[in-house]
Amino acid sequence: MPRRKQAQPPSTQPDLLSALHIGAGSVSLMIAEQHADGTIHPVDFLEKPAPLARDIFRLGYVHPSTIEQIVHIIRDYQQSLRELGLDPHQITRAVTTNILSESLNHETVMNRVRIACGLRLTTIDDGEMTRLIYLKTRRRLRHLPSLREHNTLVVHVGPGNTRALLFQDGLITRYTSYRMGTHRTREAVEGSHADGTAMLRVIREHVSGNLAQIRFDFSDITLNALILIGYEIQSVAIPLTRRQAQCPVKRFRQFTIETSTLSEVESVKRFQLDYQTAEALLPALEINLAIAETLAQPEVHIPSTEYEQGLLHDLLLSRDLTGNFSEEVLRSARILAERYQSDPRHGAHVGALCERFFTELADLHQLSAHDALLLQVAAILHEVGTYISPRAHHKHSEYIILNSEIFGLDRLDVTMVALIARYHRHSGPKHDHPAYAALTTDDRIRICKLAAILRVADALERTHHQRVSQIEIRREPNKLRLRLPSIADAAVERLAMASKGDLFEQVFGLTVVIDEDG
Repeated sequence: MPRRKQAQPPSTQPDLLSALHIGAGSVSLMIAEQHADGTIHPVDFLEKPAPLARDIFRLGYVHPSTIEQIVHIIRDYQQSLRELGLDPHQITRAVTTNILSESLNHETVMNRVRIACGLRLTTIDDGEMTRLIYLKTRRRLRHLPSLREHNTLVVHVGPGNTRALLFQDGLITRYTSYRMGTHRTREAVEGSHADGTAMLRVIREHVSGNLAQIRFDFSDITLNALILIGYEIQSVAIPLTRRQAQCPVKRFRQFTIETSTLSEVESVKRFQLDYQTAEALLPALEINLAIAETLAQPEVHIPSTEYEQGLLHDLLLSRDLTGNFSEEVLRSARILAERYQSDPRHGAHVGALCERFFTELADLHQLSAHDALLLQVAAILHEVGTYISPRAHHKHSEYIILNSEIFGLDRLDVTMVALIARYHRHSGPKHDHPAYAALTTDDRIRICKLAAILRVADALERTHHQRVSQIEIRREPNKLRLRLPSIADAAVERLAMASKGDLFEQVFGLTVVIDEDG
């Protein structure tokens, strides 16, 4: 008789993960252990400077010598991975700063790294950046529970852009971004040849337009706390805050003035910085200070933790965010819908019907939880176009969504939502629709599946009176039969399904049939 193998107990050894980031002024790598409970603990961290942002904002492209410097750094990191027994070509997350997309030769950089190092890089876009800011802020709110109360504004001054997230009672209620950053500003004011406090005035004048916009955007809010995060500002957090939870703006101003009198070499020595960070330090200080003063804040909170290590840690968590994060995304969608006076009850009911169909037909569509989230957002927003005009409002919905920011969604996600919303009525996806044609085949298939579900759900909510509260779903070889208990006359829904069920039949091969009660 064959010997039965004894079952082996599950391994308790943590998985080793890795994250690589080509940032504005450095290339960094983190190796971390992921334990069974999902927590991640760093094992090793490596960082070397590379003048990516300086090249982009000074030259408009990444200089070939910088590209080769980045390649050399990554190859060194890959050797470290080999020594740990890890596949150097299977880094868990390999990303670049979003300012790389502004470089004229950004594809050259991506291709060179792919050919020389065997790595496929992705760019951190606005959606992922907001997720990373959310993760960092959530830790800050947990460590300082008092910040959960009332109105807390989190400002991230990055190399090219500044983002602001408003938390009210611990929940995100507003997200804005501005074309104002540390390295972008540094290169813009470099030609002034000013120094000392004169340079501070030049920086303040250069960003004055964005400061006025920030003042306007938050003029209706009484802020109770301001949190400042970013690579440069956190690099000097300890000497600036003197290890205190809060930093008075008066001290912040004095620190900035004193730093303006230092040369870059002196800043490197005093604050233990690399030269790339030292170059952008003064713009970082003055921009953050200007925001605090513009918003009339007496003090600020600056995390003293290492920015880059925290970013790499959060990169390993960002894509798997669920639970509260999904609620934040949906809340952002509801706020956008409210701005364009879309009926919230109709959007919520269509969303509930979509959720029922998505769950019930999981084996048929084989889509992910993230796709389910995009479908919910599309359900909330599918009629925002009526704000412009009821006529062809599906096209107006697409336009509004494409030109809006939804917290936590990247540009592909927003495009997906816009197209799903567009196809909730009239014709389905066509290859002569530019936004749809620009997607990959896989993403176009996702659009078709999700739009098909949305059209069926919207047909059942044709009256906008939430008549359909219960559905019994039964699948037959060529039909999807829907029984609507308690609705004696489903003529309206049946008529709507006749025009909206076509895409579902084309995609899934099932004709949607509505059976009345009894």
